[in-house]
Amino acid sequence: MLFNSSIFLLLLVVTFSVYYIPLLAKYQVQILIVSSLAFYAYGQPILLILLLVSALINTLTSYAVVNSKPSMLKFYAVLGVAANLTILCFFKYSPLFAKSFFDTTAGFGHFLLMIPLPIGISFYTFEGVSLLIDVYSNKHHDVLTIDKSFKAHVYKTLFFISFFPHLIAGPILKAYEFYPQIGNKKFADIDWSYVFKKLTIGYFLKMVIADNLANFTFWMAYPYFKSLSSVDLVTMVFGYSFQIFADFAGYSLIALGLAKLFGYNLNENFNFPYISSSFSEFWTRWHISLSTFLKQYLYIPLGGNRKGKIRTYLNLLVTMILGGLWHGAAWSYAIWGLFHGLALAIERFFSNDARTAKHSLPRRLIMGVTVFVFVSAAWVLFKLPFEYVVDYFKSIVVNGKMPANSNNIMLIAIYSIPVILYHLVYLCRSARYAVSFKKYEFAGYGLLLFLIAVNSGPSNSFIYFQF
Repeated sequence: MLFNSSIFLLLLVVTFSVYYIPLLAKYQVQILIVSSLAFYAYGQPILLILLLVSALINTLTSYAVVNSKPSMLKFYAVLGVAANLTILCFFKYSPLFAKSFFDTTAGFGHFLLMIPLPIGISFYTFEGVSLLIDVYSNKHHDVLTIDKSFKAHVYKTLFFISFFPHLIAGPILKAYEFYPQIGNKKFADIDWSYVFKKLTIGYFLKMVIADNLANFTFWMAYPYFKSLSSVDLVTMVFGYSFQIFADFAGYSLIALGLAKLFGYNLNENFNFPYISSSFSEFWTRWHISLSTFLKQYLYIPLGGNRKGKIRTYLNLLVTMILGGLWHGAAWSYAIWGLFHGLALAIERFFSNDARTAKHSLPRRLIMGVTVFVFVSAAWVLFKLPFEYVVDYFKSIVVNGKMPANSNNIMLIAIYSIPVILYHLVYLCRSARYAVSFKKYEFAGYGLLLFLIAVNSGPSNSFIYFQF
């Protein structure tokens, strides 16, 4: 179910209306669970079973970790994490194994190829893993407590896993941040200004920017790109870079606004990533919930930077390659992760301090452009299979004499400008001599609403739904 669909609007209105009825206040969690399951089941009801199985596994094993004999705690934690990863690997990576090692025209290879990919499985699986690791490590015992009542724990865990704003494409939640928030909420406590701003910007980025840019970056697909000029191909690379940002950042902002509407706080998932002056800074600004998850639950347990330089570089590569494969069951995603891992390792090798606060403005600008160009070029691996990515960049080199499609280039530029302005406004606000835009906010949000009403593109699924 898409956030920008009429059926979702109906579900949202009904849920919101029932949720804040005073007589039903004690059932608020249950109301959101029912709505979330309906949200997930829409379109593919059979896959709801897998979500419920995942929630049940995490409920049972996390409860067992807390309430079993000390000698059994590690067993239940490992069992739960292994079950989560087995489910993820089976449903997400079976087609990749089939294509890599089996004949996919018949037999076992064909069976693996036909296994469906449940929407959002990467997100809710990681959330289950975080719950088990945090409960077992007991690092957050002051905020993360497991109810003695198994029934209460069932409700909380199912709610944590299924809460619809984050269910399909994040942000990835951590149990120790979400569980303490679970409780009765009051209509009077809604921060309407926060909700309005997040939803307006989020829907604008998705419906006006990303959905319109999708019409023009469509031609990046094989074989269309082979007949386009180098200028067209380069323009579409940057257009797709702005599109994927607008699409995913838009989703995340909508998720934050919707969660706040029901009294829950989700962490920011994007922090103006295209102003980054280093690759390490980029990964503190892009898909923050994933980068922090990988750092906390993979990079640091592997040893982080505590076991020497060579091991640090290796840990970076392993973390980013696995982070790439998290995005999809194709080798192009692993290569994307490898490229980012190499960029981080090389950056770390040449500078012990990758932060750019001490650098001069010209150098920061050069580094910022370098990071943006690299990141944008790497996004082509999200758009195309690896063999076509190679052909795409070959076409950029050899198609220099072909005439450019000036109309397509102009339209990509027009729909990219708001993303650039979005980042520039942030820079102006955070500069030493900050520029205030408060007196223009009312007109600005009014303009965004107007554009959503009159210039939304064809409704498309969110790009990160496939992950």
